[in-house]
Amino acid sequence: MRTTYDSATVRLYHLSDAQEGGAATTLFYGSLNEALRIAAGQSADVQDGLFLATDNDVVAYLDLIDD
Repeated sequence: MRTTYDSATVRLYHLSDAQEGGAATTLFYGSLNEALRIAAGQSADVQDGLFLATDNDVVAYLDLIDD
């Protein structure tokens, strides 16, 4: 993610793997710091489908925390 400061505004969403292309469900819209806290509190199954989007990038939650 190119936008990485703690107060950057992000969308935290879960992308389901359902047939017909799945669905994106927004869990939170606000600061990166708070989005990471919320994502960390989700189950491992949910974390696997979490993504963070800024105004210029999208990254999978698990890829971000692996860095």
